[in-house]
Amino acid sequence: MKALRDVLFGGAGSGSWFGDIGLLVLRLTGLILAVGHGLKKWPPPEMFVGGVQKLGFPAPTFFAWMAVLSEVVGGFLLALGLLTRPAAFLVAGTMLVAAFGQHRSDPFFMGPTGPSKEPAILFLLPALALLFTGAGRYGVDYFLRGRRNESTGFPVQNLDNAAPR
Repeated sequence: MKALRDVLFGGAGSGSWFGDIGLLVLRLTGLILAVGHGLKKWPPPEMFVGGVQKLGFPAPTFFAWMAVLSEVVGGFLLALGLLTRPAAFLVAGTMLVAAFGQHRSDPFFMGPTGPSKEPAILFLLPALALLFTGAGRYGVDYFLRGRRNESTGFPVQNLDNAAPR
């Protein structure tokens, strides 16, 4: 049970208040942009479904919906810091396919015309960072996980937030 909780809500964050503020900024800026990017494809237009089909995915409509949901719902969950690691895994997977599948022959950086790998990479990197760090102290996961005594499993007072006596 602890292992599942750690996967779903885990991540020690940065280990400092300032670092956790950095994770909050990363979550709120980079991944809210992913939500906006995904909303442009909601519901998946035929052109997007056709692109998924050209990549060789079976059931292209299903996988097009999964990509859009990954960007929108996954980006929203990451911004909240809720289910951070599973959401980061889904967003990262979707962005890997976008960058190195759909845009494999496109240039790395955006130019004056045509698509590039750059937007997908810009969404991939924060997702990968959050996959390894978790949401930090300013995410919903921190409050859902709580601090527990390793020997008993019972919640203990979070001394970081305790008021002085």
